[in-house]
Amino acid sequence: MQTRPLGRTGVELTVLGMGTWAIGAGKRRTSNLGPVDDEESVAAIHRALDLGINWIDTAAYYGFGHAERIVARALRGLRERPLVFTKCGLVPSEVADFENRITAASIREEAEASLARLETDVLDLLMIHWPIPDDDIEEGWSALADLKAAGKVRFIGVSNFSASQMARCELVAPIDAIQPEYSLVDRTAEEEVLPYAEKVGIGTVTYSPLKHGLLSGSMTRERVAALTPSDWRRGHEQYTEPKLSENLRLVDALREVAGRHGCTVSEVAIAWVLRRPAVTSAIVGPRRPEQLGDLVGAADLQLRDEDLATIEARLGIAPGAFR
Repeated sequence: MQTRPLGRTGVELTVLGMGTWAIGAGKRRTSNLGPVDDEESVAAIHRALDLGINWIDTAAYYGFGHAERIVARALRGLRERPLVFTKCGLVPSEVADFENRITAASIREEAEASLARLETDVLDLLMIHWPIPDDDIEEGWSALADLKAAGKVRFIGVSNFSASQMARCELVAPIDAIQPEYSLVDRTAEEEVLPYAEKVGIGTVTYSPLKHGLLSGSMTRERVAALTPSDWRRGHEQYTEPKLSENLRLVDALREVAGRHGCTVSEVAIAWVLRRPAVTSAIVGPRRPEQLGDLVGAADLQLRDEDLATIEARLGIAPGAFR
């Protein structure tokens, strides 16, 4: 699988990374995914590595440690260990699913816990999951810089930060990588985050290229109507009118492009994300090993001008906007 440089780190990442949000989600009390089979999760990680993916994305929040433990289990005994990226800043709460906490003491404690769960002496990349509370950003970022200086962490980064928040971090210590959400239905990162990262030379790994299945080609109006009341997608703007109809028309355009290339709708949606020079890699998060077959072709899929024109027309965007 082709690779791209992760900003200024000197590390080469495959253009797809293995995500583990779904692997841990079944262990959270607010999850609507239902039970997740740990054996299938391990098999999915192994399949991703067999297909050439060289990095795994996880977080302490994913199952509050469960995803990290499954990653460690999957990697035991491997001769070549992939890079493992994790995140901190969301801690269990008695009153809600989690609490945002990015104080120095909390981050140090979380880092030690992640090291233990991942069964390693050094974290390849540790990121602050969300920039909340805003007033604690400098304190939290300084703590990550200290962990890097102490050799506990190779690289440090931020997830879901605005460009102005990233600039504040850069005044304290360089950012090695960022993780914004980015997809055809959520292009906010194009406005300031991606241009800032590209200008400064920060590696960018994006998440939710399929918007939780919305752009996979398998989501239909009937499926959306059948979502359980507890499913967070049921009331989400992208899954309700008028956005739902717009998004399903967009999927029709992706299906047309997929037909030209003999690939899946998912692969077109992911390839669209990867077309941006500022994007180092995109995270895919299959729950089962066989699901990777519908995703990995995105790594080599080159969208042509006519493909981008088809997508632009369906989105009502000026011709050439994506080129």
